[in-house]
Amino acid sequence: MDQGYYQTGQFARKAAVTVRTLRFYDKVGLLSPQQHTASGHRLYSEQDFFCLQQILALKMLGFSLAEIKTCLQTEPQQLQQVLAIQKQMLYERRAQLETIIQAVNQAESRMQNKQPIWESIVSVIQVIQMQQNSDWHEKYFTKEQLEKMQQISEQAYTSEQRQQIADWGQGWSEEDQKQADQQWQAVNSELHQLVATGADPASAEAQKWVAAYRTLIAQFTHGDMAIESGLKKYYKTLEQLPEQEQPLKLPYNAEESAFIARAVAIHQQGQEAQ
Repeated sequence: MDQGYYQTGQFARKAAVTVRTLRFYDKVGLLSPQQHTASGHRLYSEQDFFCLQQILALKMLGFSLAEIKTCLQTEPQQLQQVLAIQKQMLYERRAQLETIIQAVNQAESRMQNKQPIWESIVSVIQVIQMQQNSDWHEKYFTKEQLEKMQQISEQAYTSEQRQQIADWGQGWSEEDQKQADQQWQAVNSELHQLVATGADPASAEAQKWVAAYRTLIAQFTHGDMAIESGLKKYYKTLEQLPEQEQPLKLPYNAEESAFIARAVAIHQQGQEAQ
């Protein structure tokens, strides 16, 4: 082994992380060593050690793996802006925790005054749930992005439709959103594969994909055609914005969008013929 390089186990001990962590970071493209032994084993350098310290520091600050990857690729000035946003998020999180601590203190006071125990505990749970349900989305979007999304929503839906969507979203948690994201990632990944391999929109494989795609849309629209029409307007408006002004990354390119339109039209024709 060349001097100054470490095999995975040695590097893990040096950095005080697990071998499993290093392998995972390599798999997701966060920390992939450039050097390997003749037999193919990873060799980590001092530069890799410095990079790992950056990853661990950002992780401690609450950054997601995707955000960390972006930070490692940004210029110092941009990174400073990202850190400023993260600092503001931490301040907000501290305020949330202080609110929860205050609720716990009030619950303890009620217990000391012989008030019902379960009433005290429920009050704490309600405060925690309120904080989680109202603020989790701020971890993923800036204030400007949220404002832009609100503007687009107001253009796409009537006030009654927006209220209906808000009512449907009552109690929608971060965990619910993560599960929905996973479902969409699976559907989108299959779409990318279909288009990349030149699949026919009328093929059984493509039509099976359409069924899954429309099922996920129906979970949001609840089968309301007016809401679905508004959803189309929402993404049409989003698509027309300059890329730097888009609060959300468009999920499909032009070729994929055309494939969806054709596949959905065929699917609808099939249902009408039945």
